[in-house]
Amino acid sequence: MLKYILKRIVMMVPVIIGISFLIFAIMNLTPGDPARLMLGESASNEDVEALREEMGLNDNFFVRYFNYLKGAVQGDFGVSYRSKVPVFNELFSRFPSTLKLAFGATVIMVVIGIPVGVISAVKQYSIIDNISLFSAFLLTSMPAFWLGLMLILIFALHLGWFPATGVDGFINFVLPCITLAAAMLASLIRMTRSSMLEVIRQDYIRTAKAKGAGERRLIMKHSLRNALLPVITIIGMNFASMLGGTMIIESVFAMPGLGTMTITAVRMKDTPLVIASVVFVAIAISLMNLLVDILYTYIDPRLRTQYSKR
Repeated sequence: MLKYILKRIVMMVPVIIGISFLIFAIMNLTPGDPARLMLGESASNEDVEALREEMGLNDNFFVRYFNYLKGAVQGDFGVSYRSKVPVFNELFSRFPSTLKLAFGATVIMVVIGIPVGVISAVKQYSIIDNISLFSAFLLTSMPAFWLGLMLILIFALHLGWFPATGVDGFINFVLPCITLAAAMLASLIRMTRSSMLEVIRQDYIRTAKAKGAGERRLIMKHSLRNALLPVITIIGMNFASMLGGTMIIESVFAMPGLGTMTITAVRMKDTPLVIASVVFVAIAISLMNLLVDILYTYIDPRLRTQYSKR
């Protein structure tokens, strides 16, 4: 298993290099001059040219990318063009807010989505099943920005239960977490339901039922554990994507997270900050995929022998 984990980590290196090169090329090929954006339209051409020379923007494309890559290998991802702050400092000053938002939304999604999906599968075609499916379709059809604005209007402005913006305390994350979890909650309910329906129709479930196993034991021990593999995949991928920054939610609730930072960096052609943000997302998704694979082995012991051979 350790050999497989190390192999996966090593495989991340060429992926990260490829992503960094692609983003570096896109940022350099798209219209716009970082020096002009930093100094403003009223700046003289001489001042812009001097700043371009200072920032190394007049060098050859491959020379600039090689210099960037050489610094990144040494742990130096450059300095933000906009704020003049090291990219790592800028990135990790925003990361706690995004992490809290992603974690809170994931908790809501798991606590509600898995039980509702299980009950919906066990009570198939019942009124509970119909209500859960209708709720899932309703949540899927709601745009995140619209739901966020509705929650602000009702619970922040009208009732005054929660603040509309900011990240000062736990209460500030309640409405954003609910908004972020809503659409993903719908997909988790549907996935849990379909996975449970597939498992409870298996022969070994019928055999366990014929031997007198109770319904609670059938659901919790025999069915749910085997139905969790695709569910964990959905949870892991959603959490990784949320760590990458949720631009819409952070914009609606005025939260200083990775999403809003990345959008601002793209507009200002802040290449070092954009590359660092995208690479961070790629690493988060890769590590989350690896964690999901490891969790598979604890849920299904049959997979443990397969991974040990790799």
